[in-house]
Amino acid sequence: MPVRVLFVCMGNICRSPIAQGVFEDLVRREGLEQRITSDSAGTLSYHAGSPPDRRARQAASARGIDLDSQRARRISPEDMSEFDYVVVMDRGNYEEVLPLARRDGARARFGMFLDYAPELPEEEIPDPYFGSGDGFERAMDLAEAASKGLLADIKQRHLGG
Repeated sequence: MPVRVLFVCMGNICRSPIAQGVFEDLVRREGLEQRITSDSAGTLSYHAGSPPDRRARQAASARGIDLDSQRARRISPEDMSEFDYVVVMDRGNYEEVLPLARRDGARARFGMFLDYAPELPEEEIPDPYFGSGDGFERAMDLAEAASKGLLADIKQRHLGG
């Protein structure tokens, strides 16, 4: 059974698709795609069924990462028992998901994505939706740093080193 990771932001069209794409790219480069899978979700359903924001897809594409197959969805209570890790992009969404993490049967390791990049001064990935294209580049940078730490944690806890 592969280790399953869920990335969560508000609308599931900017930060969590970026995080999923960056993480999947790293997993692929490490040759672990049969042992680790990932998905993304939002705390709201505004964009359910929509592809990632055009600017997120452009920022990812510029780094050789394709987000085109992703579609937004809302997080469900079942996700907390079906995933091994559920990581959120910011404190507001952490608070939204926390009640699901406390439910009976929830087993996912739940926390902030940037907790896996303790060397960074940031604790949250800022939402780039209403900003300029630079916000998407910054989200990519932060996701790359946190993905490395998350993968190291998965290797240690689940893959024997």
